Amino acid sequence: MNRNAAAKRTYILAMAIWGTLAVFVRGIPLSSGALALCRAVLAVVLLGGWILLSKRRVPLPSLRQSLPLLLLSGAVIGFNWMLLFEAYRYTTVSIATLSYYFAPVLVTAACPLLFREPLTRRQVLCFLGSTAGVVLILSASGLGSGGDDVRGILFGLGAAVLYAAAVLLNKYIAGIPGLHRTLFQFLAAIVVLAPYVALTGGLHLEVLDFGGWWRLLVVGFLHTGLSYLLYFSSLRSLRGQEAALLSYLDPLVAVLASLLLLGEPLTLLQALGGALVLGFALLNERS
Repeated sequence: MNRNAAAKRTYILAMAIWGTLAVFVRGIPLSSGALALCRAVLAVVLLGGWILLSKRRVPLPSLRQSLPLLLLSGAVIGFNWMLLFEAYRYTTVSIATLSYYFAPVLVTAACPLLFREPLTRRQVLCFLGSTAGVVLILSASGLGSGGDDVRGILFGLGAAVLYAAAVLLNKYIAGIPGLHRTLFQFLAAIVVLAPYVALTGGLHLEVLDFGGWWRLLVVGFLHTGLSYLLYFSSLRSLRGQEAALLSYLDPLVAVLASLLLLGEPLTLLQALGGALVLGFALLNERS
Protein backbone atom coordinates (compact mmCIF):
# COMPACT_ATOMS: atom_id res chain seq x y z
CA MET A 1 0.00 0.00 0.00
CA ASN A 2 2.82 2.42 0.90
CA ARG A 3 4.56 1.65 -2.37
CA ASN A 4 1.36 2.36 -4.29
CA ALA A 5 0.83 5.63 -2.41
CA ALA A 6 4.41 6.74 -3.15
CA ALA A 7 3.95 5.83 -6.81
CA LYS A 8 0.74 7.86 -6.94
CA ARG A 9 2.49 10.92 -5.49
CA THR A 10 5.34 10.57 -7.99
CA TYR A 11 2.92 10.13 -10.89
CA ILE A 12 0.84 13.14 -9.80
CA LEU A 13 4.04 15.21 -9.61
CA ALA A 14 4.90 14.24 -13.19
CA MET A 15 1.40 15.22 -14.36
CA ALA A 16 1.61 18.56 -12.51
CA ILE A 17 4.98 19.30 -14.14
CA TRP A 18 3.60 18.54 -17.60
CA GLY A 19 0.60 20.75 -16.86
CA THR A 20 2.87 23.81 -16.45
CA LEU A 21 4.79 23.24 -19.71
CA ALA A 22 3.07 26.02 -21.65
CA VAL A 23 3.85 28.63 -18.99
CA PHE A 24 7.56 28.17 -19.72
CA VAL A 25 7.23 27.65 -23.48
CA ARG A 26 5.52 31.04 -23.79
CA GLY A 27 8.71 32.81 -22.64
CA ILE A 28 11.09 31.17 -25.14
CA PRO A 29 11.54 33.25 -28.35
CA LEU A 30 12.39 30.31 -30.64
CA SER A 31 10.43 28.80 -33.50
CA SER A 32 8.33 25.76 -32.64
CA GLY A 33 10.69 23.50 -34.59
CA ALA A 34 13.80 24.86 -32.89
CA LEU A 35 12.16 24.58 -29.48
CA ALA A 36 11.11 20.96 -30.13
CA LEU A 37 14.66 20.12 -31.27
CA CYS A 38 16.25 21.70 -28.18
CA ARG A 39 13.75 19.92 -25.95
CA ALA A 40 14.67 16.56 -27.46
CA VAL A 41 18.43 17.20 -27.17
CA LEU A 42 18.25 18.22 -23.50
CA ALA A 43 15.98 15.28 -22.65
CA VAL A 44 18.36 12.82 -24.37
CA VAL A 45 21.27 14.19 -22.32
CA LEU A 46 19.41 13.64 -19.05
CA LEU A 47 17.78 10.29 -19.89
CA GLY A 48 20.93 8.92 -21.52
CA GLY A 49 23.02 9.95 -18.53
CA TRP A 50 20.56 8.31 -16.15
CA ILE A 51 20.55 5.03 -18.09
CA LEU A 52 24.37 4.98 -18.17
CA LEU A 53 24.75 5.79 -14.46
CA SER A 54 22.13 3.24 -13.42
CA LYS A 55 23.79 0.63 -15.70
CA ARG A 56 20.50 -0.42 -17.26
CA ARG A 57 20.98 -3.04 -19.96
CA VAL A 58 19.97 -2.02 -23.47
CA PRO A 59 17.97 -4.84 -25.15
CA LEU A 60 19.87 -4.79 -28.46
CA PRO A 61 17.98 -7.65 -30.23
CA SER A 62 14.60 -6.02 -29.56
CA LEU A 63 16.05 -2.63 -30.45
CA ARG A 64 17.25 -3.82 -33.87
CA GLN A 65 13.92 -5.51 -34.54
CA SER A 66 11.89 -2.40 -33.66
CA LEU A 67 14.26 0.21 -35.12
CA PRO A 68 11.98 1.31 -38.03
CA LEU A 69 9.02 1.77 -35.65
CA LEU A 70 11.21 3.63 -33.14
CA LEU A 71 12.37 6.01 -35.88
CA LEU A 72 8.85 6.57 -37.18
CA SER A 73 7.31 7.07 -33.72
CA GLY A 74 10.17 9.40 -32.74
CA ALA A 75 9.55 11.54 -35.82
CA VAL A 76 5.83 11.63 -34.98
CA ILE A 77 6.62 12.74 -31.41
CA GLY A 78 8.90 15.54 -32.64
CA PHE A 79 6.27 16.98 -34.99
CA ASN A 80 3.60 16.46 -32.32
CA TRP A 81 5.57 18.81 -30.05
CA MET A 82 5.92 21.32 -32.88
CA LEU A 83 2.19 21.48 -33.53
CA LEU A 84 1.40 21.76 -29.82
CA PHE A 85 3.85 24.66 -29.45
CA GLU A 86 2.23 26.33 -32.47
CA ALA A 87 -1.17 25.91 -30.80
CA TYR A 88 0.19 27.74 -27.73
CA ARG A 89 1.26 30.64 -29.98
CA TYR A 90 -2.13 31.14 -31.63
CA THR A 91 -4.62 30.52 -28.85
CA THR A 92 -4.81 30.32 -25.08
CA VAL A 93 -3.17 27.47 -23.21
CA SER A 94 -6.60 26.28 -22.03
CA ILE A 95 -8.03 25.97 -25.54
CA ALA A 96 -4.85 24.41 -26.97
CA THR A 97 -4.75 21.84 -24.16
CA LEU A 98 -8.44 20.97 -24.36
CA SER A 99 -8.13 20.47 -28.14
CA TYR A 100 -5.04 18.31 -27.60
CA TYR A 101 -6.86 16.04 -25.15
CA PHE A 102 -9.10 14.81 -27.93
CA ALA A 103 -6.21 12.35 -28.56
CA PRO A 104 -7.25 9.53 -26.15
CA VAL A 105 -10.64 9.26 -27.82
CA LEU A 106 -8.95 9.18 -31.25
CA VAL A 107 -6.86 6.22 -30.07
CA THR A 108 -10.00 4.35 -29.01
CA ALA A 109 -11.70 5.11 -32.33
CA ALA A 110 -8.69 3.82 -34.31
CA CYS A 111 -8.27 0.56 -32.38
CA PRO A 112 -11.10 -1.33 -34.18
CA LEU A 113 -9.45 -0.56 -37.53
CA LEU A 114 -5.90 -1.43 -36.49
CA PHE A 115 -6.30 -4.11 -33.82
CA ARG A 116 -9.83 -5.42 -34.46
CA GLU A 117 -10.88 -4.41 -30.96
CA PRO A 118 -14.69 -3.98 -30.92
CA LEU A 119 -16.11 -0.64 -29.82
CA THR A 120 -18.62 -0.71 -26.99
CA ARG A 121 -21.67 1.56 -26.89
CA ARG A 122 -20.01 3.60 -24.17
CA GLN A 123 -16.91 4.15 -26.33
CA VAL A 124 -19.04 5.25 -29.28
CA LEU A 125 -20.90 7.65 -26.96
CA CYS A 126 -17.57 8.99 -25.63
CA PHE A 127 -16.27 9.58 -29.16
CA LEU A 128 -19.43 11.44 -30.18
CA GLY A 129 -19.51 13.44 -26.92
CA SER A 130 -15.87 14.49 -27.18
CA THR A 131 -16.35 15.41 -30.84
CA ALA A 132 -19.33 17.56 -29.84
CA GLY A 133 -17.08 19.28 -27.30
CA VAL A 134 -14.46 20.08 -29.96
CA VAL A 135 -17.18 21.45 -32.27
CA LEU A 136 -18.48 23.62 -29.42
CA ILE A 137 -14.99 24.97 -28.71
CA LEU A 138 -14.52 25.75 -32.41
CA SER A 139 -17.88 27.49 -32.72
CA ALA A 140 -17.33 29.49 -29.54
CA SER A 141 -13.92 30.57 -30.86
CA GLY A 142 -15.28 31.97 -34.12
CA LEU A 143 -15.34 29.05 -36.57
CA GLY A 144 -15.37 30.45 -40.09
CA SER A 145 -13.77 33.75 -39.12
CA GLY A 146 -10.27 32.39 -39.64
CA GLY A 147 -9.09 33.96 -36.39
CA ASP A 148 -6.00 33.01 -34.40
CA ASP A 149 -8.06 30.99 -31.90
CA VAL A 150 -9.37 28.70 -34.64
CA ARG A 151 -5.88 28.31 -36.07
CA GLY A 152 -4.59 27.40 -32.61
CA ILE A 153 -7.38 24.84 -32.14
CA LEU A 154 -6.55 23.24 -35.49
CA PHE A 155 -2.88 23.02 -34.49
CA GLY A 156 -3.97 21.46 -31.20
CA LEU A 157 -6.12 18.90 -33.02
CA GLY A 158 -3.24 18.17 -35.39
CA ALA A 159 -1.01 17.55 -32.37
CA ALA A 160 -3.73 15.27 -30.95
CA VAL A 161 -3.76 13.20 -34.16
CA LEU A 162 0.04 12.81 -34.02
CA TYR A 163 -0.07 11.93 -30.32
CA ALA A 164 -2.68 9.27 -31.06
CA ALA A 165 -0.46 7.96 -33.87
CA ALA A 166 2.52 7.74 -31.48
CA VAL A 167 0.43 5.81 -28.93
CA LEU A 168 -0.75 3.37 -31.60
CA LEU A 169 2.78 2.87 -32.99
CA ASN A 170 4.00 2.08 -29.47
CA LYS A 171 1.53 -0.82 -29.34
CA TYR A 172 3.65 -2.54 -32.01
CA ILE A 173 6.96 -2.06 -30.15
CA ALA A 174 7.71 -4.96 -27.82
CA GLY A 175 10.62 -6.04 -25.64
CA ILE A 176 11.99 -2.53 -24.95
CA PRO A 177 11.51 -0.91 -21.50
CA GLY A 178 9.63 2.38 -21.51
CA LEU A 179 12.62 4.53 -20.56
CA HIS A 180 14.86 3.04 -23.25
CA ARG A 181 12.07 3.31 -25.82
CA THR A 182 11.55 6.97 -24.98
CA LEU A 183 15.30 7.70 -25.22
CA PHE A 184 15.58 6.19 -28.70
CA GLN A 185 12.39 7.93 -29.83
CA PHE A 186 13.82 11.27 -28.71
CA LEU A 187 17.03 10.46 -30.60
CA ALA A 188 14.90 9.76 -33.68
CA ALA A 189 13.10 13.07 -33.16
CA ILE A 190 16.49 14.84 -33.20
CA VAL A 191 17.48 13.09 -36.44
CA VAL A 192 14.25 14.25 -38.11
CA LEU A 193 13.97 17.72 -36.59
CA ALA A 194 17.59 18.81 -37.12
CA PRO A 195 17.41 18.99 -40.95
CA TYR A 196 13.87 20.42 -40.78
CA VAL A 197 15.04 23.26 -38.52
CA ALA A 198 18.14 23.85 -40.67
CA LEU A 199 15.95 24.20 -43.78
CA THR A 200 13.33 26.45 -42.14
CA GLY A 201 15.45 29.20 -40.60
CA GLY A 202 17.86 27.57 -38.15
CA LEU A 203 18.08 27.52 -34.35
CA HIS A 204 19.02 31.17 -33.62
CA LEU A 205 19.95 30.50 -29.99
CA GLU A 206 21.61 33.94 -29.96
CA VAL A 207 18.18 35.55 -29.49
CA LEU A 208 17.83 33.97 -26.04
CA ASP A 209 18.43 36.20 -23.04
CA PHE A 210 18.91 34.88 -19.50
CA GLY A 211 15.16 34.33 -19.06
CA GLY A 212 14.89 32.46 -22.35
CA TRP A 213 17.83 30.20 -21.50
CA TRP A 214 16.61 29.17 -18.07
CA ARG A 215 13.10 28.52 -19.40
CA LEU A 216 14.56 26.37 -22.19
CA LEU A 217 16.62 24.37 -19.67
CA VAL A 218 13.53 23.88 -17.50
CA VAL A 219 11.49 22.65 -20.50
CA GLY A 220 14.23 20.23 -21.57
CA PHE A 221 15.44 18.89 -18.22
CA LEU A 222 12.38 19.24 -15.96
CA HIS A 223 9.34 19.03 -18.26
CA THR A 224 10.84 16.31 -20.46
CA GLY A 225 13.82 14.44 -18.98
CA LEU A 226 12.99 14.41 -15.27
CA SER A 227 9.21 14.16 -15.74
CA TYR A 228 9.66 11.04 -17.90
CA LEU A 229 11.90 9.52 -15.23
CA LEU A 230 9.19 10.19 -12.63
CA TYR A 231 6.51 8.87 -14.97
CA PHE A 232 8.17 5.54 -15.72
CA SER A 233 9.43 4.99 -12.17
CA SER A 234 5.88 5.31 -10.83
CA LEU A 235 4.02 3.58 -13.66
CA ARG A 236 5.23 0.10 -12.65
CA SER A 237 3.39 0.33 -9.32
CA LEU A 238 0.07 1.65 -10.65
CA ARG A 239 -2.81 -0.17 -12.27
CA GLY A 240 -3.44 0.77 -15.89
CA GLN A 241 -6.81 2.43 -15.31
CA GLU A 242 -5.49 4.17 -12.19
CA ALA A 243 -2.67 5.75 -14.22
CA ALA A 244 -5.04 6.66 -17.07
CA LEU A 245 -7.42 8.49 -14.74
CA LEU A 246 -4.64 10.34 -12.89
CA SER A 247 -3.21 11.50 -16.23
CA TYR A 248 -6.14 13.94 -16.51
CA LEU A 249 -4.49 16.06 -13.85
CA ASP A 250 -2.21 17.30 -16.64
CA PRO A 251 -4.93 19.21 -18.58
CA LEU A 252 -6.59 20.39 -15.37
CA VAL A 253 -3.29 21.92 -14.16
CA ALA A 254 -2.75 23.44 -17.62
CA VAL A 255 -6.18 25.10 -17.60
CA LEU A 256 -5.63 26.44 -14.07
CA ALA A 257 -2.19 27.76 -15.08
CA SER A 258 -3.74 29.47 -18.10
CA LEU A 259 -6.42 31.17 -15.98
CA LEU A 260 -4.46 31.97 -12.81
CA LEU A 261 -0.84 32.43 -13.92
CA LEU A 262 -1.23 33.75 -17.48
CA GLY A 263 -4.56 35.52 -16.95
CA GLU A 264 -5.99 34.15 -20.22
CA PRO A 265 -9.76 34.28 -20.86
CA LEU A 266 -12.03 31.26 -21.15
CA THR A 267 -15.62 31.82 -22.24
CA LEU A 268 -18.53 29.84 -20.84
CA LEU A 269 -19.11 27.99 -24.14
CA GLN A 270 -15.40 27.17 -24.47
CA ALA A 271 -15.39 25.86 -20.89
CA LEU A 272 -18.49 23.77 -21.63
CA GLY A 273 -16.86 22.34 -24.76
CA GLY A 274 -13.69 21.58 -22.78
CA ALA A 275 -15.74 19.87 -20.08
CA LEU A 276 -17.34 17.66 -22.76
CA VAL A 277 -13.95 16.74 -24.23
CA LEU A 278 -12.35 15.90 -20.87
CA GLY A 279 -15.49 14.40 -19.34
CA PHE A 280 -16.15 11.95 -22.15
CA ALA A 281 -12.43 11.16 -22.49
CA LEU A 282 -12.35 10.37 -18.79
CA LEU A 283 -15.48 8.23 -19.11
CA ASN A 284 -13.79 6.45 -22.01
CA GLU A 285 -10.80 5.58 -19.78
CA ARG A 286 -13.14 4.11 -17.17
CA SER A 287 -14.58 1.80 -19.81
